Amino acid sequence: MLVCLRLHLAYTSFLMAGGKRLHRLNKSCILLIGIAGIERFAFKGVSSNLVTYLTDVVNLSNSSAAKMVNSWVGFTSIMPLLVAPIADAYCHKYSTIMASSFLYFMGLVALTSTTLVRSWYTRNRTMSSSFLSLSLYLISLGQGGYNPSLQAFGAEQFDEDEELPCSKDDTSGKNRTLFFQWWYFGICGGSLMGVTVMSYIQDTFGWVIGFAIPAISMLLSILVFSCGSHIYVYKHHDDNQAKKHFMNMFQAIKSSALKCFHCGITLPNDKSEVIELELQEKPLCPEKLESLKDLNEDPKSGMDVLSNVKVVLRLLPIWTMLLMFAVIFQQPATFFTKQGMTMKRNIGHFKIPPATLQSAITLSIILLMPLYDKIFIPIAQLITHQDKGISVKQRMGIGMVLSIIAMVIAALVEMRRLAQSETVPLSIFWLLPQYILLGISDIFTVVGMQEFFYGEVPKTMRTMGIALYTSVFGVGSFVSALLITIVEVYTSSKGIPSWFCDDMNEARLDNYYWLLTWLSVVSLVLYVLLCKYCYNRSGSETEN
Repeated sequence: MLVCLRLHLAYTSFLMAGGKRLHRLNKSCILLIGIAGIERFAFKGVSSNLVTYLTDVVNLSNSSAAKMVNSWVGFTSIMPLLVAPIADAYCHKYSTIMASSFLYFMGLVALTSTTLVRSWYTRNRTMSSSFLSLSLYLISLGQGGYNPSLQAFGAEQFDEDEELPCSKDDTSGKNRTLFFQWWYFGICGGSLMGVTVMSYIQDTFGWVIGFAIPAISMLLSILVFSCGSHIYVYKHHDDNQAKKHFMNMFQAIKSSALKCFHCGITLPNDKSEVIELELQEKPLCPEKLESLKDLNEDPKSGMDVLSNVKVVLRLLPIWTMLLMFAVIFQQPATFFTKQGMTMKRNIGHFKIPPATLQSAITLSIILLMPLYDKIFIPIAQLITHQDKGISVKQRMGIGMVLSIIAMVIAALVEMRRLAQSETVPLSIFWLLPQYILLGISDIFTVVGMQEFFYGEVPKTMRTMGIALYTSVFGVGSFVSALLITIVEVYTSSKGIPSWFCDDMNEARLDNYYWLLTWLSVVSLVLYVLLCKYCYNRSGSETEN
């Protein structure tokens, strides 16, 4: 509730004086933004310093810990793609949030219990590691239904009269825009607190209390959410229509597959110069006829699926080029943190937890985001003579360039750290520039990705557009784990020390950072070529 109150006070000072009508968020929106901030606090409190726990407590190697974190983050990012469509078709958002938050909370409790048992009993490490993995993926399953449902539920917290499209001042659209802006602020604030506060507690007071606090925070968010039930706006959607849409897509795919695999193809006896293939009038498998009837009775559903697949395939090349950007964004929570553990971290008697430097990314976003519209866009308008200053593709490209520069700086800093490892340790603040640059690149590329994938698909596929954006980071996490495996196989086959050696003074993370830099440069070049020569959707097509 304190988070909600602070958000409300901040928002009150944000309101502009004058105008015919002030657009403000209602109580339910403010409450849900606060709940989202608490959830981010809990998640970042676990994920930001997880690699340290895996190496120092579970005794995994640096490479194994990084692969485990990347795989878990990837699985967590992809889960909404699998859970959200089913939840939309068969469950109400409120019940989905409650059920998912319970799974989320149980995963955090299991993680805390596993840590507690590990501190008591040191014999059965295999069993404890299995429960650790189970608890982490239980968190992923809960978050898969929780986050998209909570955000969609918050966007629906407007009165029915605000939904009218004929509203002269477009209140609904402005309120929703305001809601998403403050939603982003809420999750950034929660992430900042999770990274800074929990990293310090885990490094200072231990991992049991360090994981127990996120679990208690999640329980608090469930209680706050349930207490606000009487102020929420509940939209009654046509459940049958949602189920029908979901089943139509499934049935169309199933029927198309049956046509491909169970229909016979014959050659005519006519000996003409051009031989044509004809499908038999009757399928070879009559028992599958019922499955094909649905597609024949409603051919429009099959055409919709086909057109949707074409849209996704058309966006796939650019989606692929963005994967290296997602791979770079996995480094702060893994190797950047391990890098910081070997550097000078003392300020007087206070020792800086390495994971807290991840807060520089969030702080960069919060502090510099307003400057993007106030300073960068006007300057870009003067240079390009465009109303938006730069296009969405240019915005993403600038962010990719900044991420490459961040990796170059990371490689140079690591080279200097290795050179001074036997004398005076390098200060941890040498890592700040790469963190800040990644935060600035987030403002360009991540926000641009949301707008690009949302705007490049038809209105009926807007949810899929957002799903494509989130899946970039999910698949990028798996690509990061794959790259680590490939590098390990390569170094072991050559008989040279691993780049991810547990002794950070013998590891060669600088080589890995240079590898990521060159792969990102290749992706950027291909991205520029795709944007320049590939077909751009017209505005009329986007509205179809």
